Amino acid sequence: MRIVVNGDPREVSDGASGRDLLEALGLSAEPLAVERNGEAFTREAFAACELHEGDVVEILRFVGGG
Repeated sequence: MRIVVNGDPREVSDGASGRDLLEALGLSAEPLAVERNGEAFTREAFAACELHEGDVVEILRFVGGG
């Protein structure tokens, strides 16, 4: 199925979860802010949700600096 991640179309398998997406993107251990279809999620809540055709996901990584 097709979803959009940070503005880019992406194919994921039917029944994929947020956890599956984060692992595929190599982001499973990083601190993140995640939004799906305009709704903010904690990492745990997003990881547990099932993705659906047409979902729009925005993922923000925290970057420190000085």
